[in-house]
Amino acid sequence: MPMTHAIMFPPRTLIWITLILSYSIYIVKIEASSAATFSPITKSKTTYSTTATLLRISGGDSSNSVDRADGDGDSNTKKRKIVIGVDGGTESIRACCFDAINGNIIGKSHAVPYKTSHPKPGWAEQNPKDWYDNLGAAVKGALASIPSDNGDEHELCAICVDTTCCSVVALDSSNEPLRPCLLWMDARSAPQTKEILDRCKGDPSLLINSGGEGPISAEWLIPKSLWIKQNEPDIWDKASTICEYQDYINFKLTGKMVASSCNAAVRWHWDGEECLREVKNDDNDEERYPGRPLSMYRALGMPELVEKLPHKCLPMGSLVGGLTSEAANDLGLPEGLPVVQGGPDAFVGMIGLGCIYPGQLCLITGSSHLHCVVTAQPNTAPGTWGAYRGAPLQGTNFAEGGQSSTGSVIRWAKALFAGDDTDYKTLDAEAEKLPPGSENLIALDTFQGSRTPVTDPLARGALVGMTLSHTRGHIWRALMEAVCFGTRACVDGLVSAGHECSEIIIAGGATRSPVWLQMHADVTGKPVVLCENADAPLLGCAILASVGAGIHHNVEDAVESMVRRLRRIEPREDVAAEYEKIYENVYVKLSQMARPVMHAIAGLRGGGSNGRKLVKSDGGGHAPM
Repeated sequence: MPMTHAIMFPPRTLIWITLILSYSIYIVKIEASSAATFSPITKSKTTYSTTATLLRISGGDSSNSVDRADGDGDSNTKKRKIVIGVDGGTESIRACCFDAINGNIIGKSHAVPYKTSHPKPGWAEQNPKDWYDNLGAAVKGALASIPSDNGDEHELCAICVDTTCCSVVALDSSNEPLRPCLLWMDARSAPQTKEILDRCKGDPSLLINSGGEGPISAEWLIPKSLWIKQNEPDIWDKASTICEYQDYINFKLTGKMVASSCNAAVRWHWDGEECLREVKNDDNDEERYPGRPLSMYRALGMPELVEKLPHKCLPMGSLVGGLTSEAANDLGLPEGLPVVQGGPDAFVGMIGLGCIYPGQLCLITGSSHLHCVVTAQPNTAPGTWGAYRGAPLQGTNFAEGGQSSTGSVIRWAKALFAGDDTDYKTLDAEAEKLPPGSENLIALDTFQGSRTPVTDPLARGALVGMTLSHTRGHIWRALMEAVCFGTRACVDGLVSAGHECSEIIIAGGATRSPVWLQMHADVTGKPVVLCENADAPLLGCAILASVGAGIHHNVEDAVESMVRRLRRIEPREDVAAEYEKIYENVYVKLSQMARPVMHAIAGLRGGGSNGRKLVKSDGGGHAPM
């Protein structure tokens, strides 16, 4: 049924309507002019008073209609506070409504896909206008899914958006896109990454890249900006703003161009705390642009980049502004609804998993593995990326490791050995019958190169120890174990850099396999925690929205109320001891000895290691990738 917009007031409230509306407008005006501050880890009590919007779900012939009225409405009607979380992913944008108090999903999430074009090999582009148009459809779909059979009213309190990280947009003076965005996976700026390392060697801003040794990823904003300047100078000259998906969407919603301090700290080489200082109109660039890597921009011959990037930066969970009238119409939401700052999808996912305290490691699983550990100090060292100061939240730091091919290896194996006739549960059951080590069959997980603790794009996968007695189940288990050994190596690299980890909070595809979950605990020797809501980015947005709307005092309080742990999987002492021997005596040695062979193979196919630099962990030789 279509969503209607008729305003409905109970008769007995009509005598109050003028006072209520006048007061609501007054509050919104005050909030629009207020500067928001946010410091969740220091238990800041700063809140953002908002005038909620009532969504009355009416029955009858218009059972799915949504009627809006500002103010308290009928005081005898039960109301539920709602926040909207939005996840702008690679293939689609999704929206979902949440109970702002307890984090329960209300209705269903609604996704709207958009197109990715690949004009050349290694290139990936999207139309920024598609993001915004599809956002409106996703939000309307989520609202339409709210149950309408109980006559409850809902207070719509705020909206928060996360997006892909490093999807770079060039905007003209009217903030219209000059070209399609360079999507995060676009690798055309690979030559610029080497140029940055060569020309900026020793720059303090590069310390977060394995202690200054690199690499710089072609995914990140600075290499992509340099590519545009060097290859599309007309676009560069016309670009008044260089920003990312996150910044563009928030601008379309509020008319305010601001950066997320989490994104800036993690992928722009900014200091995530310093960049939040008020920008002063001063002749001293260091004061005008605090926390920015100005020396890097100058060394690269593009000092103007600092002017093109958003001048204002806000931490996740702070108030960006209210919905403009145009955005309100496009999304089917009330004008002035608070828009709360989000950030990169994976790091908003850390919030959705409750991973906000030092010693907690968030493991996002999918085609690859991403390991993010919250740490008390912003230490950096070879074999890790980070630690990033002021991320994911103001007052925190985190460091990361990563594996390039994990779930993708499992999908490859299923397609090769099982096809469509056998499901994952069957293969897991075959593997579960076998002992640790797959009866002396060992695999390497580096099918698509390695990220950390050794960064080596030429690394490749392997199966070693094959005999005629090995079955499909042996291969399946060996590959699952290899991914877990790679995770152990990344965790060890983080620990060697001073980032201790007491538990692993896991989300993503691996959570669907009980066998693999237990294997992660046994191999790493760490408890693995599974949360009730595994859709961490959407829940993370809901948490941030609830804080920005003043429903919860800070992120800790919101996490306490909205994130629930489902299960804690402890490592089994005897199995963990067996895996320890296999990891130390076989996996580590095999990966080290295989490396020169892989490089020789790459040389045979014309992709040798000339000019390639390995970044090794200093963790006692445990650098298996």
